[in-house]
Amino acid sequence: MGDKKIAIVDYGMGNLRSVEKALEFVGAKAVITSDKDEILNSDGIILPGVGAFPDAMENLKKDGLDVVLKKAAAEGKPFMGICLGMQLLFEESDEVRKTEGLGLLKGKIKKFEISLKVPHMGWNSLVFDKDCVILKDVKEGSYVYFVHSYYAQIEEEGILNAYCNYEIKAPGVVSKDNVYGIQFHPEKSGDVGIQMLKNFWELIK
Repeated sequence: MGDKKIAIVDYGMGNLRSVEKALEFVGAKAVITSDKDEILNSDGIILPGVGAFPDAMENLKKDGLDVVLKKAAAEGKPFMGICLGMQLLFEESDEVRKTEGLGLLKGKIKKFEISLKVPHMGWNSLVFDKDCVILKDVKEGSYVYFVHSYYAQIEEEGILNAYCNYEIKAPGVVSKDNVYGIQFHPEKSGDVGIQMLKNFWELIK
């Protein structure tokens, strides 16, 4: 099947082009779109994101994209949130003000209350918790590139796949059924990040 494609959701927040380029590098066909039908008709979805949680949810809701994303997830379509996109998968966030997320995963997004520097920015290594398809051919201890001040406080058994130690356990990779989340930037994480995007593409094609 040469016509499979990934929809990169364009809701005005995120480094969409760099994600698209990284996907092209692994041979994936990706399209940046805010068109609801195109998203629903795609074979997989990536929700990237940079910025504040409330703005992101507002933008998604304004265009009705939140409903479309929940529908696509419920239909079993492979769906991956990256960075802020991963945080949007959870039930709510404390960032700026309490805001409801997409609610695909149980948990809350909390600010780092730690003595280390916030934002958590730069390279950190992954500790594996539970195997998942996104981590195929990735070695435990691999370094990936983070930029975040908030982290996911998970309230669901078995969805944590990998985390990094930053005074606390900060989730790096989460998954449940067809929904995946990556807290760091795979497109900035060298071969390791590329491997994860390749794994996601393999799921689809």
